[in-house]
Amino acid sequence: MNRFKSIIVIVVILVLTAVVTYFIFSTEPVAQQESATKKSAMLVEVISGEQGDFRPTIKATGTVQPARDINLSARVAGEIVQMDDEFVPGATVKKGQVLLRLDPADYQNIVELRASDLAIAEAQLELEMGMQEAAENDYKLASEESLTRNKQLLLRVPQLNIAKANVNTAKARLKQARLDLARTTIKAPFDAHVVTRNANLGSQISVGDQLGRLVGTSEYWIMLNVPVSKVNWLEFPSKNKEGMEVRLRNPSWEKEQYRKGKLYQLIGTVTDQLRFAQVIVKVNEMASTNTNEPILVIGTFVEATIPAKELKDVVRVNRDYLRKGNTIWVMKDEKLEIRQLTIAFEDDRHIYVREGLNSDDQVVTTNLSTVVEGAALRMAKNDSESNKGTDG
Repeated sequence: MNRFKSIIVIVVILVLTAVVTYFIFSTEPVAQQESATKKSAMLVEVISGEQGDFRPTIKATGTVQPARDINLSARVAGEIVQMDDEFVPGATVKKGQVLLRLDPADYQNIVELRASDLAIAEAQLELEMGMQEAAENDYKLASEESLTRNKQLLLRVPQLNIAKANVNTAKARLKQARLDLARTTIKAPFDAHVVTRNANLGSQISVGDQLGRLVGTSEYWIMLNVPVSKVNWLEFPSKNKEGMEVRLRNPSWEKEQYRKGKLYQLIGTVTDQLRFAQVIVKVNEMASTNTNEPILVIGTFVEATIPAKELKDVVRVNRDYLRKGNTIWVMKDEKLEIRQLTIAFEDDRHIYVREGLNSDDQVVTTNLSTVVEGAALRMAKNDSESNKGTDG
């Protein structure tokens, strides 16, 4: 009996549990789906291009080199007996300044000997001129047969020519001796910066020995490497026109420091691997009187900004917005258009568009994850208004 009652109790509990569970699930709230949905357009920012005439810039790099660079050498041999205190590496010397002197004694003696030789030759010429009168008298007394065969000898023409030649030779030797004497004094050929000195007081110098290296200070060259594709956009000087002004900077200079130069010459060679053409920019003086201008140091690296030829009636846009395949994204009628561009020129900051873009076009500057022609777009400045309308 007790077992029967237990079974009945268990059945009742199960039934009550099932009823309660059914009641709970039947009264649970159900999420309702809105019948209307809103398709969201991609949020973008846009800018407009700038139309007009522009002069883009070309960036190039290169090194500083002197326009004049010589190895000073001796043209005569001798001992250095005098040396200028300013003939030391790092010093600046003026044109015509005496840098050093060789012992002139031997060359002075040679000058005196050559002067004596000239005096002897001139005296011999005078004697020969005096003998010309006797030769003419002998010529008049000679027979016709002798006149025909020995006219030059009777008139002593060969002797006169020899005497004249001896005088000319003596003069040339004296001139050379004086020139060698002058060359014992070695001067700076131009305003220069002394790079090296290879001789000292008391050194024995032979002809051709290098005494030092001098570089001119009045003009420097910047040897730039310019992409071959940009060379035709440069304006070099002509008879009636100066080269374009170039701005030069070195990374180690202060931010506001720079030097100015002039586009000077195109060197007709191209590097094989990188396809760069070499261009010379001319800079006056190592440093001007303006103390804010940095000093140019030979061999240092510089960055150059060169104005290119002017572009007429083009649209300029920041090059960051140029897309793959020379395309650009444009928002038109709240839809995405992918435009193919005809680009006239590119510099380090902008592209200059000949065809495919107008100044009133809205260029998309936002990077999109999905790029599909005709995709819906909305401008960032209208985003708050769109949200407000949706919430209402």
